[in-house]
Amino acid sequence: MSHVPSSSRYENTNYKRCGRSGIKLPPISLGFWYNFGGYDIFENCRAMVRRAFDLGITHFDLANNYGPPYGSAEENFGRILQKDLKPYRDELIISSKAGWDMWPGPYGNFGSRKYLIASLDQSLKRMGLDYVDIFYHHRPDPETPLEETMGALDYIVRSGRALYVGISQYKPEDTRQAANILRSLGTPLLIHQPNYNIFDRWIERGLLNVLDEEGIGCIVFSPLAQGILTDKYFKDIPKDSRAGKEHIPYFQSDRITEDVLKKVRKLNDLAKERNQSLAQMSLAWVLRQPVITSALIGASKVSQIDDAFGVLQNLNFSEDELRRIDEILST
Repeated sequence: MSHVPSSSRYENTNYKRCGRSGIKLPPISLGFWYNFGGYDIFENCRAMVRRAFDLGITHFDLANNYGPPYGSAEENFGRILQKDLKPYRDELIISSKAGWDMWPGPYGNFGSRKYLIASLDQSLKRMGLDYVDIFYHHRPDPETPLEETMGALDYIVRSGRALYVGISQYKPEDTRQAANILRSLGTPLLIHQPNYNIFDRWIERGLLNVLDEEGIGCIVFSPLAQGILTDKYFKDIPKDSRAGKEHIPYFQSDRITEDVLKKVRKLNDLAKERNQSLAQMSLAWVLRQPVITSALIGASKVSQIDDAFGVLQNLNFSEDELRRIDEILST
C-alpha cells in the first residue's frame, strides 16, 4: 500500500534558507551513506524514509557509490519513491554525487567531465528520476582542472539533469575559486557539504567565513562522528553498528579509544543536564553556527530519526555550556 504522509508534516520545523538562494532545507536531513544498501533490510529502509518525510524531513542525500554495494542505495531509494513518495516528488530535495571510485578504469573516479555526466546519468536511471535537485562534486580532484569540473556542473544544470549544484570537502580557497568559476558561467554554487562535529572542527578555520561571504549554503555530514557522539558505544561495539559491520570499510573501530569514550561520557553528562540525548546535543552544537543550513544524519532504525529530530526542542547553548564542551575536548 502506498504511504499517506502525515498531514501535519510541515508544522514541526522551521526550514532555513540555503545561502542566498531560493531553497530552504530542513534543519535535519537524511543521508543514505550506509544502512540503505543491498545488505540492508528493504522494509526497514522504507520505514525510515517514510518516518522522515512524516516529520517534515524533505531532503534525502545520496551518492553514486552509496550502499554497499555501490549503487544499491540509489536503487533502493528509487524503489521507495515508486512505492511511497512518487506523488510527492515536488515536495522533495533529492541529491546525489560523484567524485569517488565507482567503476573500473580511468573514467570512473575523481572529477572529469566524462565521469561526472556519465555517473549522474547512471544515478538517474537507478532512482527512476528525470533530474536530481542537487548534484555535488563529491571531493576535490588535484589533477583535473577546476574549470573542467565546474564546467561539467554548469552543463549538468543547463541540460536539465540537476536544478542546483554543490561541492563537498573543498578547502576554503578552492571553494571560493569554484564559486567564482560557476558564477562566471551563470550557475551559482548552491551548497557545500563538509564533515563537521564536536571532534572535527576544520571548517571553522576559514571555510565558514568563505561560505558566508559567498552566500553559499552548508550542510554538514558526520555531525555525530559516525555514531561516536551517541550512546551506542558506551559499553562495547554492537554488531549492528557501523563499527561492528564487516562490510563497512570506512569506519575504523580503533577510533573508539578509551580516551575518546571518556570525553564522550562527560559530554553525555552535560547533555543530560540539558534534558537531551548526546546525539541531540551534538546536533544542536553543529546547528548553532549561523552559516550551517542543515545537519545530515545517518540512521539504522526509525527511533534514531525520532531522536535526532527531537533536537529542535532545544537548539540554544549558554556560554558556560559551550565553554564546558571545549574544556572536555581539551582534557
